[in-house]
Amino acid sequence: MELRLRPLRPGDEESAVRWGADEEFCLAIDWPVGLPAAHIRQHWQGLLTLTPPELLRHGITVDGVLVGYTDLAGFTDSSAEFGIALGERALWGHGLGLQAGRLTLAHAFTELGLQTVIAEAHAPNARSRALLLRLGFTETGPGGLEEYRGEMVPVVRFVLERENFGG
Repeated sequence: MELRLRPLRPGDEESAVRWGADEEFCLAIDWPVGLPAAHIRQHWQGLLTLTPPELLRHGITVDGVLVGYTDLAGFTDSSAEFGIALGERALWGHGLGLQAGRLTLAHAFTELGLQTVIAEAHAPNARSRALLLRLGFTETGPGGLEEYRGEMVPVVRFVLERENFGG
């Protein structure tokens, strides 16, 4: 399988509509369950016009097929917040998130020249927390409480400094 990152392009919203129909994906990534397809399409079409400091979203493709996305958001002069989602559940647990995360972080630290990338994960989301640790992030402590899977849960904060990124 060949994994690549690429900018979003028109038509990608159809993949997002498919992901939005998967209740387990929505619960895992904290999307509202049951969003109408038209709402998802409109949101994703709007993403094509955003530029940093709002959001830099790259599509994750495997053998040319869009299977997820990575985000860098909340830009400052030296930092941004990292996020990732694999929309194709059949691909969960195959190391694609690790590959895509490494590519995104390499882009953040080299091409964008960032010094720090931060991330957050809901405490019960063990997969997300484990991925962040495998990418080299360090847990920095608790954040606030947020709703996740219908419950108020703690958020765990992470940080990765450029000098600690192994690529």
